[in-house]
Amino acid sequence: MEPIFENTENSEKDREFYEDIERRRQRRLERKRRGKRKKCMIRILLGIGIIFIIVVIVVRSADKNKTAKDENVEDISEEVSTEENVPKLDSVTAMKSLCFAGLAEEFRFKDAMTKENKEGESTLENIMQANTYEFVTTPDTVNIYREEVISTHAILVDADEDTIIAAKGAYDRISPASMTKVLTVLVAAEAIEEENLDDTFTMTLEITDYAYVNDCSYVGFLDGEVVTVRDLFYGTVLPSGGDAAVGLATYVAGSHEAFVDMMNAKLEELGLADRAHFTNCVGLYDENHYCTVYDMAVIMKAAMENELCREVLSAHIYTTTSTIQHPEGIEISNWFLRRIEDKDTGGVVIGAKTGFVDQAGSCAVSYEEYADGTSYICVTVGSTSSWRCIYDHVDIYNNYIPTGE
Repeated sequence: MEPIFENTENSEKDREFYEDIERRRQRRLERKRRGKRKKCMIRILLGIGIIFIIVVIVVRSADKNKTAKDENVEDISEEVSTEENVPKLDSVTAMKSLCFAGLAEEFRFKDAMTKENKEGESTLENIMQANTYEFVTTPDTVNIYREEVISTHAILVDADEDTIIAAKGAYDRISPASMTKVLTVLVAAEAIEEENLDDTFTMTLEITDYAYVNDCSYVGFLDGEVVTVRDLFYGTVLPSGGDAAVGLATYVAGSHEAFVDMMNAKLEELGLADRAHFTNCVGLYDENHYCTVYDMAVIMKAAMENELCREVLSAHIYTTTSTIQHPEGIEISNWFLRRIEDKDTGGVVIGAKTGFVDQAGSCAVSYEEYADGTSYICVTVGSTSSWRCIYDHVDIYNNYIPTGE
C-alpha cells in the first residue's frame, strides 16, 4: 500500500483545507480590527462632540449672564436711587448702594444661569457650580451707614436663609489678617480624622522662628516641644498662634507651602477663587493674600458646620497638654468671645476669630445664635482697635437684625 503522504491528491485537498481555514481566520481578525477602529473613532467623535457642546453652553451662558446683567443695571440704578429705598442718605451713600447692589446682582445672575443649564448637563454643572454657600441680597437688604460703626467694611448675613441683611464694601478686596486662620482650621479639620487629634507633633526651630521673625501672635511653643494636634487647633484660633498654625499646616500637608495649596483649593471648592487667594496660613500681609468680607462670611459658615471647627471657634479658654517645656500646659483664651459675652447683642455670640495687620486695621468674624435658633454671621474690617471692633459687632447685631415687630 502506498503511504498517504505520498498521495498527491490527498495532500492537495489538505493544503486547500488548511488554507481556507487560514483565510477565514484572517478575515475574522480583520473584522475585529475594523470593529475596534470603528469603536475608537466613535468614542473620539463622541468626546469631541461633548466638549463642543460644553463650550457652546458655557459661551451662551456667559452671553446670557452679560445680557441679563446689562438689562438690569438701569432698573437697579433707579431702584437704589429712589427716596423710598435709601431714606435719609446723601448722594455719596446712594452711589455706594448702587455699586453694592450691582455687585450683588452679578452673583444672583451667575446662580440663575447655572440653574437654567442644570437639566441634562451634569458636567457643565460641575464646571459652573455656584458657591457652596451663596448669600444673596433681598429687597430688605440695606447699607450699613451708622456713624457708630467705625469699620470700613462690614457684612451681616442670615446664615439660615443665606441672605445679606446689611453691608458696606462687601465685595471690596481686603486683607483678612488672622481671620485667615478660620480657613486654616477648616482645611486641617477636613484632612484628618478625629482619632488623629491626640497624635503628637514636634515643633521645630523653623516653625517657631516663623512666628517670631514675622512678629505673629503665638502660643509659646518651643523648639523640640512635643504637642498634640488638638493643641495645634486650639492654639491656632484662641491666641491666634502663628506657631500653632504653621505647625498644624506642616502636620497636615508636610510643609507650609503644600498646605497653602490646599487652602486655595478649598477656596475654589467654595466658589471663592475669583475673589480670594491666600499665600500663607497665618494671615501675614501680602499683596497676593486677599479676599472680601463676603468671602470670609462664606468661610465662617463652612467652618461652623464642621464639628471640630465649631468646637474650637467656640472655646473661650483652653489649656494645652503637659510637656517637658510646659509641665502645667499653657492657658490660652479667645479674648473676643470673653469680651463680648457680657454685651447685649440680642443673642449669644458662640464663635469668633479676630485679626490685625496695619493694612486691615482691627477685624473680626463672629457667629451669633438667637434663642429661636436663628444664626447670623458678622464680618468687619478696618476698625481702629480691638475693643472698637467688638463694639462694631455689637452695634451691627443690635441695629440691623430684624426684630420681627
